[in-house]
Amino acid sequence: MSLESQQKMGDRSTMEAAEESTTDLAIVASAASVALSWYQFFGRGNKMQGLFVGLWPPTILAFASYFNQKRMEQKLQSLGPSRIRESIEQMLSSR
Repeated sequence: MSLESQQKMGDRSTMEAAEESTTDLAIVASAASVALSWYQFFGRGNKMQGLFVGLWPPTILAFASYFNQKRMEQKLQSLGPSRIRESIEQMLSSR
């Protein structure tokens, strides 16, 4: 295996790890928002604040989904039309 191919594999694994951590961060932020919402609503009795904070998780997850879709679109555009089919087949076979 050449040095160049090893470097590409290292870059690919780094990008995959970054994508997973971004998704994980959105999930953790959403869960924290739900916990804060419950605390405000039930713990402190501040129902308006609890409802307000409770609206954050769908927004956070929607932004995370949007950015993941944009990243996938950029990857497909960088592959070009000839390699898109190969890439899709590779993604489907790895699942």
